Amino acid sequence: MDGPVVSARRIEPVAQIVLFHSAYGLRPAVTAAAERLRAAGHVVHTPDLYEGRLFDSVEAGMAYKEEVGSDELLRRAVGAVAPLLTPGERLVYAGFSLGGALAQNLALADEHAKGLLLFHGTSDIRDEAQTEAPVQLHVAEPDPFESEDWLNAWYLRMLKAGADVEVHRYRGAGHLFTDPELPDYDAEAAERTWAVALAFLAELDG
Repeated sequence: MDGPVVSARRIEPVAQIVLFHSAYGLRPAVTAAAERLRAAGHVVHTPDLYEGRLFDSVEAGMAYKEEVGSDELLRRAVGAVAPLLTPGERLVYAGFSLGGALAQNLALADEHAKGLLLFHGTSDIRDEAQTEAPVQLHVAEPDPFESEDWLNAWYLRMLKAGADVEVHRYRGAGHLFTDPELPDYDAEAAERTWAVALAFLAELDG
């Protein structure tokens, strides 16, 4: 006798996310993060702005970033996102450290951005910037790349731009604390980050 037929519930995508890597390149941790997001029902794109290059230290990664140039990296990021900006489609921009800075720049330039999810990194905000996208930032406390003064100014500028902002701090964690293969890794902080980030993404269509 056949057993009961169990129909698997199809998970509808909640958001279409562009996830940018850090100065280390498109590391396995970024791919794993994308898979975690896909498991929650999201569509995730992970552009490789370093064109296959990976680095073992932040110094080497930043040296390559300086070699390529910030303008060229931004051009590559814009090129990766452009095909996704179809009529009626609203993107969530996300990124790790350097990738967070790029995600922020693109989100603030996209009046239809659905959300901005930042891990370990931010960027400066123009005085005339305007956005209605919800913003969530996860950052170590303290963070050698995101000083207290900088974060306070960033928060106020983001509010001035019109964003609904959440900042989550993780005391004692290293800068890139979500990457299991780096010395910065903090398992407890990483799991807390993902729980909060997934709830944030789920609420975007709530």
